[in-house]
Formats: sequence, C-alpha cells, structure tokens
Amino acid sequence: METVRTDPRLLRRVAFFHGLLAGARRMPRTRLGGPVLEVRFTRGRVLESRHRVHCVVADASGGLAGSWGDGAWVTVLRSVAKPFQALPLVADGAAHHFGLSGKEIALCCGSHNSEEVHLEAARSILAKAGVPAEHLVCGAHAPLLAARRDELSAAGTPWTPLMCNCSGKHAGMLALAAFHGWPLEGYERADHPVQRRMGRELAGWTGVAPGVMTWETDGCGVPTFALPIADLARSVARLAVAARDEGPPRRIVEAMTRHPFMVAGTGRLCTRLMEEEGGRVFAKVGAEGVYVAGDLERGVGVALKVEDGAWRAAPPALMAVLDRAGILSAGAKEALGDFAAPHLRNTLGDAVGRVSVREGLRCS
Repeated sequence: METVRTDPRLLRRVAFFHGLLAGARRMPRTRLGGPVLEVRFTRGRVLESRHRVHCVVADASGGLAGSWGDGAWVTVLRSVAKPFQALPLVADGAAHHFGLSGKEIALCCGSHNSEEVHLEAARSILAKAGVPAEHLVCGAHAPLLAARRDELSAAGTPWTPLMCNCSGKHAGMLALAAFHGWPLEGYERADHPVQRRMGRELAGWTGVAPGVMTWETDGCGVPTFALPIADLARSVARLAVAARDEGPPRRIVEAMTRHPFMVAGTGRLCTRLMEEEGGRVFAKVGAEGVYVAGDLERGVGVALKVEDGAWRAAPPALMAVLDRAGILSAGAKEALGDFAAPHLRNTLGDAVGRVSVREGLRCS
C-alpha cells in the first residue's frame, strides 16, 4: 500500500498545539468552578428531582471563560470522543483513499438513530473499505429513536450491529485497519494498532500521555478514556481553533456541521443545534450525561457532565450553558426552546410539569 506522507505544515500546527497543551498541563490541579448548575424537574408546584451539573467553558490556550461546579471532575468521555477518534481516518489518508464522503465521515463522529440514511452510510463505509459487516463487534441494540424502533419491530426486523448507534465509529475503525493493512480481528482491543493510534491522537489534543491516560471499556466494546472536565473543554476548544485552517480537523468539523443529521438524527439536540447555528457550532453527546460543543468563531470549547449520569438532564444543561456563555444565537435559542425548558408530559400527553436550570450551592 502506498505510504502516506504527513504535510509538514500539519506537523508544525500540531507542534504549536502541543506547546499550548504543555502550558495547560502545568496549571495547578485545584478544584475549579463556582455554583453547581442544577437541572430541576418540577411536577406541578413540587420539586420532584434535581441533577447536579459540572461544566467548563475554555479557550484553546487553557484559559477558562466560565465554570460551574467542579472543573476537575473526572468523567469518562464515552461518545464525545468520537470526533477525535475519527481524526486518524482523515489524517492518515484512509478517508481520501477509500473516497469517503462528508456524510460518511460525519457518521464516524456520530451516535445515530439507526434511521435508514445512517444504515446506508455505515454499509457504504464498509463496502468502500472492502470489509464485510460481519467484522463489526459493536453489538446490537434497539434504535435510539422510538419511532424507528417501533417501525422495525412492527416489520419483524431483528437488531443488528449495523443498527448500533456506534456503527459509524466502528466502520471507520475497520476502514483505518484495512487502509494500514492491520488485522481486522481484534480491532476493538486496547493493544490493537487501531486503538493505539486513536489513543495517541487523543493524547495529542489533551496533553495526557497514552501511558498515563485512563482507559476503560465503552458501551460498544472499544476503549474509552477519562479526563477532567476542564481538560476536555480545552481539547474541544483546540479542535475548534484548528478547524479554522485547512487540514484534518476542519474536515472532521465541516463533516459534522454540514451533515448534522448523520451525527444524531430526528429529534436530537446535536443535529438540531448544528442545523440552527449554520456551521458556527459543533456538538456531540455522550452516554451518562456528557456533552461537548465548540464555537468556531470564538475558539472556545464547552464540556459538561451531569453528575448522576441522567441523560434527560444533559440537553437543558447544555442549552443553559451555551446561553450563559454567549455562544447560543438568538435564532437557535428560540428554535430550540423545547430542549432548554421542555414540558413534562403524562401518558395522555398533558403537560404536568417543567424542566429548568438553576444555579445551586457552590461546589465544596
């Protein structure tokens, strides 16, 4: 296979960001933040439940533009790591070699609804790489979108690994292995060249050495990583800044913002936010109440974690933080109001409560 040479301009750019990272890593590892954000679920006049949220808004140099709760809170990244995990596919030349489209690259960054356009893109990635779908080891689960789940159930369609919300990421990993001539078997293991390559990529953006970084197993079977919220926000800010110039970061972010439906799908905040912001903001959700967003114009990154992992609390928390940080446009704020303050409804469809975001006691 033809050897891919790295553009020296890209190497210089990476070296520049590694310098920023080194400075950021020298910052004192103290508790960061202020009042904890609370997502409150109120039924009628009664506060029924509340969920603490830790969040940081950071710039690429490591400075903090805003912080709530404990910015040093360590969280497992889960699916918010996908844009970083997709970078080697572009940087190493595999995406170009196999002729992957922007939609297909966006799917590699996404946690999709298993809608037909998502399944078609996953099949296409594997076909272009010459990899049978049987090599997917992401496991099978019901579609995240209830309507799609009901549709396939009514048709008697069994769940398959292709329907896993992570099948795009896994297809991209298999394509990377095929491109390099690495074994397809075992691509999900931490000692496989695919996972080592992705670990190095993430280390480059976070400044945490691969041997020091905490690796765990994600819900889809591949390694995932753990970082303090503040470091995650800084990494997203660096990606936002790097995406302004030609190179792999721009191709990843442009794929997400130009094809936001591939990142999530019908009724999902990731998709709707990127649609409404018109390429100015990119966003990605992760399991257990993790969310990230990057503002390309201002060069800042947002990372948040719902402390108890409540997935339902993450969208209103993100909307509140984007609004407080001045990232959310007026048009998007109006269009996405149902994500910011949704009604609680009973089985009859009646509104019986509201969701709101407040600042609680200072984190101690």
